[in-house]
Amino acid sequence: MIKQSRMQVFYRVLPILIVIIALTARFLPGTRTIDDAYITYRYSQNVLEGHGLVYNPGERVLGTTTPLYAGLLALSGLVFGGARAPFPGISLVINTIADALTCLLLINIGRKLNVRWAGVSAALAWAVLPYSVTFAIGGLETSVFVLILTGLITLYLEQNYTLTALLAALSLLTRPDAALLLLPLGLDRLFLAIRKGVRIHWPEAAAFALPLVFWIAPAALFYGSPIPNSIAAKTSAYNLPAEAAFIRFLQHYATPFMDNLTFGSAGIAIGLVGYFFLNLTGGLRLIRENYRSWSWVVFPWLWFAAYSIANPLVFRWYLTPPLPSFIFTLLAGVEFVRRDITAGRLKSLAGPVILLMLIGPSLLVLRGWTWDPDHGPRTPAPDMAWIQLELKYQEAADYLSSIMEQPEDTVLAAGDIGALGYYTDARILDTLGLISPEAIPYYPTQPEYYVNAYAVSPDLINDLQPDFVVLLEVYGREGLFKNDDFNAAYDLIHTVETDIYDSHGMLIFSKK
Repeated sequence: MIKQSRMQVFYRVLPILIVIIALTARFLPGTRTIDDAYITYRYSQNVLEGHGLVYNPGERVLGTTTPLYAGLLALSGLVFGGARAPFPGISLVINTIADALTCLLLINIGRKLNVRWAGVSAALAWAVLPYSVTFAIGGLETSVFVLILTGLITLYLEQNYTLTALLAALSLLTRPDAALLLLPLGLDRLFLAIRKGVRIHWPEAAAFALPLVFWIAPAALFYGSPIPNSIAAKTSAYNLPAEAAFIRFLQHYATPFMDNLTFGSAGIAIGLVGYFFLNLTGGLRLIRENYRSWSWVVFPWLWFAAYSIANPLVFRWYLTPPLPSFIFTLLAGVEFVRRDITAGRLKSLAGPVILLMLIGPSLLVLRGWTWDPDHGPRTPAPDMAWIQLELKYQEAADYLSSIMEQPEDTVLAAGDIGALGYYTDARILDTLGLISPEAIPYYPTQPEYYVNAYAVSPDLINDLQPDFVVLLEVYGREGLFKNDDFNAAYDLIHTVETDIYDSHGMLIFSKK
């Protein structure tokens, strides 16, 4: 009885400790803003300046896929300084709170599905996982998105269908790929309504429909379409092998705790067998425990399949949303196996196995941290929180700001637009097309222009004639910089030294 009592006290204290760890793991590194986050910040700034949810004032283009997060930042900025509010710091606070709440929800889901140690272990891993921390401190919407997805699964397990429907709508307004969870969840809800007699009442339907109608109708009128322009841009601009996304996700799911950093390539091979087996075992047993959990169990695999088929350039934040479900399910598999092998005579091993289960994943994950980063704030941070490119763009922005007399009337072309747009206030021509639909018809460009996954189209620059062009040398090496019309119209005026992506500097050109 004494041991059981101590275990119960330990279990009650753990959520508090995990929240403290999650808060520390985000506030300690500080803000390390990712370029795409600056895009959202600028949308929020323009809302507060009265221009509406746009990137360039006067240009009605929906280039962000996260209107809800942009609105949340704008609302926060209204309280903390207006259009010039410290958005990186605001997003850090919002994301940190979101991740701490996600940890608590994972513990709660573990309790509901009778795998409480799996829930605690998943929460502890999420608290320090670089794929979680990096994008929280990087200013992206990932933490809020994951919180909403985890919250709606929690509510669905509790059979609170109205609040589940509300969070389902908000998830779509945070990121459209939330549909990959809402699809199985919706099918299960229809099954309950048709076969089990659990009717869909009007508050539930309204909770889902009204937020979407309140967004879609104004967006269709303002932009011409509620579908983000960035989706079309990303499908045409990059040059990738057909299997690129599939291989990337296969490797990712084989190393959810960044096992390759400890075990090398052998960790990938072991994970392909071991983790996939544990995920399958845990998923089947969870569904048997509560059949409503099946949509969350299959969610990571729907995500895997959808991204593999679409084959976009896989940015690291695309890899994060399915991880809480994937990790929780495989740890549930560990717990079920632990129960099987520690039954009867081996019952005395239960405590040590639980302890290993708790701390093992988190110890592996900590290999992905550096205690003395070589750039940015010199406080411990995940290795993934790499912002050297963003710092170089800030250098370029500082130089441009010193020579631009009227930034709002200056057209600046670039392939990575976040930091440049945020720090210069110039009118941006996005050569990728995320916020500049006029760029999309120029892609895909000639295959020989690509040194890596992206190359700037020479025709785009020659036709639209921006005042300045800023890009890594590798983006124009085989195409733009060998184009006679471009060389006749533009002068190289400044170089920011860097070898990122094997580039020979970041080059700034001015129209003659």
